Amino acid sequence: MAIGRARRILIAGGGIGGLSAALALQRRGFETVVFERADSLRDGGAGLHIWTNGVLALDCLGVAGRVLEVAPVQHVAHFTTWRGEVLGAWPVGDFIERYGAPTIAVERSVLHGVLREALDGSPLRTGAEVVSFDQDADGVTVRFADGSSERGDLLIGADGIHGAVRDHLFGPARNRFSGYIAWRGRAPMEHADIPPGTFNAVFGPGTRFTYYDVAPGLVHWMSVANGAPGGRDGAGARAMLLRRHEGWAGPVADILRATPEEWILRGDVEGRKPERAWGRGRVTLLGDAAHPITFNIGQGACQALEDALVLAEYLDQPGDAVAALRRYEAERRARTAPLQKIAWRIGKMGALQNPLLIRVRESFMRKNWNTKAFRAAEQGQVAYGARWARPAHRPAAAPATAD
Repeated sequence: MAIGRARRILIAGGGIGGLSAALALQRRGFETVVFERADSLRDGGAGLHIWTNGVLALDCLGVAGRVLEVAPVQHVAHFTTWRGEVLGAWPVGDFIERYGAPTIAVERSVLHGVLREALDGSPLRTGAEVVSFDQDADGVTVRFADGSSERGDLLIGADGIHGAVRDHLFGPARNRFSGYIAWRGRAPMEHADIPPGTFNAVFGPGTRFTYYDVAPGLVHWMSVANGAPGGRDGAGARAMLLRRHEGWAGPVADILRATPEEWILRGDVEGRKPERAWGRGRVTLLGDAAHPITFNIGQGACQALEDALVLAEYLDQPGDAVAALRRYEAERRARTAPLQKIAWRIGKMGALQNPLLIRVRESFMRKNWNTKAFRAAEQGQVAYGARWARPAHRPAAAPATAD
């Protein structure tokens, strides 16, 4: 199916991946339309940890400056036990000198809003739930739950881990529950133990607590615990979390007490094994629809941003647009599959409950979770972003596209 250069590109999903794709394509002269199934764009109440590769991608999209006006720059990522003992410290601030961009934390709503504002006149339709699509020699027709339809040259499924585009292409996704649940929240507070640029991942028995500031006077946190999927919290979620983390060192209890009950969100943590195909014909996938990565390495949003830029690069090259989709998929599958796997393994390590295995974990982290793990994370996660670094910061050799 040779079609030449695409002109009008339909994007299912108005999250970070979909908006980034629209912006990247718009900046290269494509016409895009974004369709979001919700009645309004949902910014979400969570925070995001954006590694330097993600910030480099934002810079390439032309929006890093706006994000950095609010987002705290991180210099050291700390890893500790629930007793307050140090397991490791990563000098992520070193990335500024090596790549010309920091690692940051930001509210999801801030990043979402910046991307949305940057889409100069690009149509965005809410209440547009994709139910099916057909493709032929001339284009793709997308059909929505309200009976309407849209026609374009290509379709990008950026509609998340439960996305309709992926399921219509390949059948129901084989998503898998991780065995743990995440509670997320935001605490409006100032605290002596949470200076600007804080990041701390705290490991306990069968549970973890991570916190970092996402704006002046605002701390994002996440409490993770083993459990069964499908649960719901009634009143008293904050009290339950305070009991879970009773006696934990540092500002954990203070953070929870400062969090309004209605700002606490609960969600089962799901992932998926890497898949061999992301698209067919004129249709491809992007972000969590293609490669859901559990939060354990902080690369979910970063990889969606990278997807958007790489897809736009390939589609902007001369030649057949369908072939360009397959080249995009090949590069990005090689990039994201190792990240899906390592995030899943780290999640399992963090979920350990057996006291003996926890001691083994702590011993392993004390020995390896410093220079060795930091360099591995840089090579496997951050260095890829050097393709978008400003020339003065590019390393001598281009990074590989996979771990």
